[in-house]
Amino acid sequence: MRIMKSKRAIVLTLAILAVSVLISIIITSFAEGGFSKKRNITVVFYNVENLFDTKNDMGERDGEFTPEGANKWTEERYAKKLEDISKVLSTVNKNELPEIIGLCEIENRKVLDDLVRTQMLKKGDYEIEHFESPDYRGIDCALLYRPDEFKVIKSIPVPIAFADDPEYTTRDILYVKGETRNKEEFHIFVNHWPSRIGGMEQTELKRITVAQLLKSKIDSVLIVNSKANILVMGDMNDEPSNKSLSEVLAAKSPDVKNSALVNLMYPIHANKKGSYNYRGNWNMLDNIVVSTGLLDNEGFQCVDKHGYVFHEKWMEYEDKKNGVTPNRTYGGPNYYGGVSDHFPVFINLKW
Repeated sequence: MRIMKSKRAIVLTLAILAVSVLISIIITSFAEGGFSKKRNITVVFYNVENLFDTKNDMGERDGEFTPEGANKWTEERYAKKLEDISKVLSTVNKNELPEIIGLCEIENRKVLDDLVRTQMLKKGDYEIEHFESPDYRGIDCALLYRPDEFKVIKSIPVPIAFADDPEYTTRDILYVKGETRNKEEFHIFVNHWPSRIGGMEQTELKRITVAQLLKSKIDSVLIVNSKANILVMGDMNDEPSNKSLSEVLAAKSPDVKNSALVNLMYPIHANKKGSYNYRGNWNMLDNIVVSTGLLDNEGFQCVDKHGYVFHEKWMEYEDKKNGVTPNRTYGGPNYYGGVSDHFPVFINLKW
C-alpha cells in the first residue's frame, strides 16, 4: 500500500512539474511573441517643417527661430508646434502609437526630447536615434521608436559629399539596424535630400548623388542577405517617377515585377496626389521604399502593398486659389500657426 502511495506521489509530482514547465514556456513565448496574436507595426515619416527650439545656439544658423529673430519664435509657439506634431503622430493609428517614426527638419536632440515627452506621445516611451549633421541650415534627420517593439543594434550617420560642389553641405542619411520582438532584422534609412531651390533641373544632380550613395549602402546589405528587410523613408524632394528614385535607386511601382526595391507611394503619385502642395499642384516628395523582403509572405510584410498620406481637416488650409494644402507653420516670416507644410506618410506592417 505504501509503495502504491509513493508511486502516486511521484506521478503527481512529475505532473505538477510538467505543468509548471509548460506554463513557463507559454509565458516566455508570449513575452517573445511566439504564441501571441499577429503583431502590427506602423511606420511613419514626417517632415515637421523647421522644428527649432527658441535658443540661439553658437555656430548654428538658427537666429530667426528665437523670440528676437525674424520669425518671433516664442516658447508659446514652440510648445504649440510640439503639441500639434504629437497630435498628428498619435492620430495616424487610432489603436496605438506608431512603433517607428522617421523625422526630418528637426534642429537638435533637445527638440526630440521635448517632443517625446508631450502628453500624447510620452506613453510610448520612445527612444531616439539622432546625429548632428553639417547641414547649412542646422536641420537633421532622426528616428523615434518604441523599445517594446523594436531594439536598435547599430546606428550611424552616412555623410554626403558632392564632387562638383565640395562646399555644399546637406543632411546626413541616418542608418539604423535593429530587430523586432520576433527577432526579425530591419535596416532603416532616414533621408532628407537636397531641395529644389534654384530649380528642379538645376538641382537634380545633387539628389542623384545622394541616391547613388544610398543605393550603394542598400546593395551592401543585400549582398549579405538578399532577403533583408530594408526600409527607406524620407523627404527626397523628388517624386517616385523622377530619375533619382526610379532609375538611380531603382525603386519601382508595386505592380512592376522582379524589382529589388519598391516605392510604396507610387500609386498615390500615379493618381496625382501627394504629401506636399506647391502652388496648387500636389507633389509626392515624401517617399517610403521597401525591399521585397517586406512584400513576401515571410515575417513582417506590408499590408495592402502601398503607403498612405495622412491628413485630417485640422491639419489643412483651404483657399480659392490653391484648394486644400497642408497648413504650414510659416510662410516666409509670416506666422500661420499650422503644423507643417508637409503631410506625413505611413505604411502598415503585419506579422
